[in-house]
Amino acid sequence: MPETRFDVLTIGNAIVDVIAPIDADFLAREGLSEGIMHLVDADRSAYLYARMPESKTQISGGSAANTAAGVASLGGRAAFIGKVADDELGDVFAADLEAIGVHYTTTRLIHGAATARSMILLSADGERTMNTYLGACHQLTEADIHEDEIGDAGLTYMEGYLWDPVEAKKAFVRAAHYAHKHERATSFTLSDPFCVHRFREEFLDLIRSQTIDYVLANVDELKALYQTQDLGTAVRGIAKDAELAAITMGADGAMVVANGEVISVPAYPVPDVVDVTGAGDLFASGFLLGLSRGQPLEMALKAGCLAASEVISHIGARPVADLRTLAEREGVAV
Repeated sequence: MPETRFDVLTIGNAIVDVIAPIDADFLAREGLSEGIMHLVDADRSAYLYARMPESKTQISGGSAANTAAGVASLGGRAAFIGKVADDELGDVFAADLEAIGVHYTTTRLIHGAATARSMILLSADGERTMNTYLGACHQLTEADIHEDEIGDAGLTYMEGYLWDPVEAKKAFVRAAHYAHKHERATSFTLSDPFCVHRFREEFLDLIRSQTIDYVLANVDELKALYQTQDLGTAVRGIAKDAELAAITMGADGAMVVANGEVISVPAYPVPDVVDVTGAGDLFASGFLLGLSRGQPLEMALKAGCLAASEVISHIGARPVADLRTLAEREGVAV
């Protein structure tokens, strides 16, 4: 197979994260469920922003973009496709990706919705509750998916959050078509139990039709996909439906299910969990980079768990430490 230009290309919502710690009563006062991603409109976004503590941190984010950032930090060749507006936050988002070496050339949205932003509320235990205004990123279309980019990527990865708008669904499927046309693998993350509940049948169809080759999920998302409270039942379901599935289990590590085999690795110890935002995104970066470079599944799992352990040790969904150096120190090949 020809050499690729990118190890991993990710497609998703381009969002700027606004992160702040909250007191114990904040969620109850605002009628929010802890640990869930709530979609909000522009007015609700402004309302919550005004009520967040002044100690806000503003960082470019978005699930698949965070994964691309992790791939780059691990020394991989990363690309990202996602829509921002021609505005100040769009400038911030694009500059952040350029600074870390992620290929990003998606055309800006002009005379439309503003660049997306997500208000991330941090509970004392590091759990995050997201309130996301999708704005411009909902305007991603098939025109933003270029065959030469997809064909030049060893693996294309998409987020389940992208499945909301009709045009983005078409872009999602077009990307998968181009990847398979060039004999490249496709993957996606279930993203959130709320997302799974809304699109369960469609997600199952993506998997069973082999539009998607590899599935990434956490325990709650996988259980939601198979409408069960029993992890074993959910694992057996995904083993039957998907070529490969990686399942994150928080402090219990992660597992991969492929070819009738289950491989598990423990989590790396983190003395002080500060913010779990991006843990799944960074797991995906290590795991997918390992897969794209032909690493054994156990090593790819270790790379994912290592990247996740770094990002939960500080505020923000992108790595602060150089993940490539960290992997070398821990003897993890990527």
